[in-house]
Amino acid sequence: MVNKRTGARGVAAEEADSYCVLGGRADAGLIVLCDHAGNALPSQYGTLGLPREQLGRHIAYDIGAAAVTRALAAELGVPAVLTRYSRLLIDPNRGADDPTLIMRLSDGAVVPGNRALDQGERQQRIELYYHPYHRAIEAIIDQCLATGVAPALLSIHSFTESWKATPRPWHVGILWDTDQRLAKPLLDSFYAEGDLIVGDNEPYSGQLEGDCLWQHGTQRGLANAIIEIRQDLIRDASGQSAWARRLGPIVAKILRDTAIKPALNSLKTTEPSPGDPPVAYAGR
Repeated sequence: MVNKRTGARGVAAEEADSYCVLGGRADAGLIVLCDHAGNALPSQYGTLGLPREQLGRHIAYDIGAAAVTRALAAELGVPAVLTRYSRLLIDPNRGADDPTLIMRLSDGAVVPGNRALDQGERQQRIELYYHPYHRAIEAIIDQCLATGVAPALLSIHSFTESWKATPRPWHVGILWDTDQRLAKPLLDSFYAEGDLIVGDNEPYSGQLEGDCLWQHGTQRGLANAIIEIRQDLIRDASGQSAWARRLGPIVAKILRDTAIKPALNSLKTTEPSPGDPPVAYAGR
């Protein structure tokens, strides 16, 4: 797809069963991802045996994240990829061999439809609802790279206001692994806002081997980071719109910054320093 007004090559919108793509400029230097966008389930799975109200909880999806992703991508004119189905069906932000890929118990809720999962059913979910999302991301990355501009990857998530009755003070957190090219300017920008409590690898660590950004960012040398927004701030349309408006100028300024852009939109070829094994955190 080519934008007739600017001549820029673009990523076309796509509606698939397990994911959707929002169109945008392939040479914009950014792809936005939303791994836990939806709480729907394929009809044959019903509610996985859960009371329907459980699907409105964080165990099923990242509340508010999809709306923020859509608004941010539209404002910046960049492509985005969002999942359609609940993380309870399968979690695309895990490695395919991760034991938490399909949860039998999530934040106190037993998931009956996952309790007796056999290898055949596990593999079917991987083929139908996991691989297509990751293949779509890979294809869009390749399309962006073909323009000569390596895209940074920005993933939008949300987190609960408390964990095991302990309040979480952060309004927003930036999660990152070994690559600071996107994380540091994001952190600096949020600190500069002056009215936010900002988490640096809080409330979770960004060092989760096998997760979505590890697969597509770290392994391919692309700058990447996760923005985690506290759910009470984006639970309704007003909050979602407010945070999209807050994020838009911050991310746009980073993409325009001539001091950052050469490193941000290039492939990192150096190997990360060896360190402690990453730790998986519940809720990511």
